[in-house]
Amino acid sequence: MARLKSILLVLPFALGAVPAAWAQATSCPPPTRAMLRAELYFGRNVAGRLGVGARQWDHFLAREITPRFPDGLTVLDARGQWRNPARQKLVREPSKLVVIVAADDAETRRRLAEVAAAYKKRFRQKSIGLVLSAVCAAF
Repeated sequence: MARLKSILLVLPFALGAVPAAWAQATSCPPPTRAMLRAELYFGRNVAGRLGVGARQWDHFLAREITPRFPDGLTVLDARGQWRNPARQKLVREPSKLVVIVAADDAETRRRLAEVAAAYKKRFRQKSIGLVLSAVCAAF
């Protein structure tokens, strides 16, 4: 998952107006309101082996994600897989899936981009997976 093509990260930000336009045009039934659901897929392998252990992940979560999304999020353990295009080999790795439901605005997208950039830099990753969906939600 950590090696998903960078387009998964770039495309949603390039099309940032699409979710916002949906939010303005959609009527959500009470008590819900239009929001943005972000799924971030973080691969934990570095150089072919587990490089992001539990302690490193917890530190990253506490320092980079939680301060940017203090209203809440969900973290799930996952097992990702992707095809290495250079070797045409299937690669499997332990992953973390973070789900965030937040306001559908430029600030949320900026914070998501900051989280992705911090993870790539800290753990030498080429990319992370990012999926954005317009949703109706209530908390």
